[in-house]
Amino acid sequence: MEPNYDEDTEWNDVLRAKGIIPPKKKEAEISEDQIVSMIENAIEEKTNGVPREKQLGDMTLDELDELEDSEDEAILEEYRRKRIAEMRLLAEKPRFACVREISGQDYVDEVNNAGKEIWVVLHLYANGVPLCNIIHHYMKELAVRFPHTKFLRSVATTCIANFPEKNCPSIFVYYEGQMKKQFVGPLELRGDKLTAEEFEYLLGTSGAIATDIKEDPKRQIRDKMFSDLQNDY
Repeated sequence: MEPNYDEDTEWNDVLRAKGIIPPKKKEAEISEDQIVSMIENAIEEKTNGVPREKQLGDMTLDELDELEDSEDEAILEEYRRKRIAEMRLLAEKPRFACVREISGQDYVDEVNNAGKEIWVVLHLYANGVPLCNIIHHYMKELAVRFPHTKFLRSVATTCIANFPEKNCPSIFVYYEGQMKKQFVGPLELRGDKLTAEEFEYLLGTSGAIATDIKEDPKRQIRDKMFSDLQNDY
């Protein structure tokens, strides 16, 4: 039988000290990705295949407490501490939770100087344009669901002199005072048939809100209609 030089014995320690045998192999360090994977696997075993987004992203601290046991308590506790830290950071962020009306004089303070890590969604509108009313309604709903995003609206011509009414509505998305995305005019905003889900998806593509809608709802409907037609034939 070959000697086990990794075994913890006094004799092996002497041999290592004299350089006769190599140092004991170190156990491989566990990376952060591996820890996350271990957490996910541990949770999955106890939730019988609950979707991953529910396992991690949506779990409350009470739900994490229920999962702890002697095997994975340390791993889950580490994740729990991270969740608490994330929640504290989120709690420290400004909350808006409404759509505020601004004038041209407010623009610099409310948009350019909005602050660090603040997303701003600005809706330039014109009175009497149906799609502007639709978007205002959608924005009020999103402002409540995503209270850390600042939702603003303003009569277009008060922010930009001679702004063409044909370009209303327009949506401008800013992050830390810098423009990140713009949707100018009804065509880019899909016209009067724009749905709440489509509008949420569009804002999600800009990064302004952390929506769960990752695929274009309009494309999904179109693909389903095409699939149904193929099946008919």
